[in-house]
Amino acid sequence: MSTQSSEKQVEPISPQTLFTGQQVIWLPECGSTNTEARDLLVQNRATDGCTVITDHQTAGRGQRGNQWEAAPGENLTLSVVWRPTFLPAAAQFRLNLAVALGVHDWAAVLLGPDPALRLKWPNDLFYQDQKLGGILIENTLSGAQIQFSVVGIGLNINQTQFGVSTATSFSRLTGRSYALAPLVTRLLESLERRYLQLRAGQYEALRAAYLQMLYRFDEWHPFEVAGQRLNGRIMDVTELGQLVVELPNGQRRSFDLQEIRHVLNS
Repeated sequence: MSTQSSEKQVEPISPQTLFTGQQVIWLPECGSTNTEARDLLVQNRATDGCTVITDHQTAGRGQRGNQWEAAPGENLTLSVVWRPTFLPAAAQFRLNLAVALGVHDWAAVLLGPDPALRLKWPNDLFYQDQKLGGILIENTLSGAQIQFSVVGIGLNINQTQFGVSTATSFSRLTGRSYALAPLVTRLLESLERRYLQLRAGQYEALRAAYLQMLYRFDEWHPFEVAGQRLNGRIMDVTELGQLVVELPNGQRRSFDLQEIRHVLNS
């Protein structure tokens, strides 16, 4: 059974998992669930699979140092602690693949098999050209191995008003309002299935599935590189997590996160 700590009454979360979400800490408000999860690790209070959830995150972080904003009580904001000591530090992007696919699997159950539901490199969940959610994984290394990982996930569920046109939510897509606790339960189960697949060494299967779901894969689209706009076609993702893009001259280049951006709404 899950152990649960919070300052308010919440619906119990009992995912059918081996360890993910068997320790749940639900906070009414916090700065960042990733920060809270790391603090629990430092205090030796987090088991493998410990999950920190909040109704209101006031200082959430996203990729590229961006802030993640979500309306209080309307979305899913959580962090999962894992100890993937089986992964070498040089292969830590493999964890990104597993987590992203777990989130996509979960979303596909809510929306059905929809080709508009995609994973935008490296860690965003998109519907068409709009963002449904994001993932931020922070790894702590011990020598050449990963000691532990804090997997932060933010998903737009019931929020309907956004400050940017590139964001959407499940409620906006379906017209439904969702109870959050059952969604958390199913998400944790989905994440652990993909994590166990990774732990079993099925990296190539994960990589193939990730490419199949990748936003704008094998299509010509505009990118921004070094302040300039150019057309390119995503061909692959490297072991280190770099995006492999074919340019109009036939050259293939590998880009890190800070080196390339999708040009959206074009």
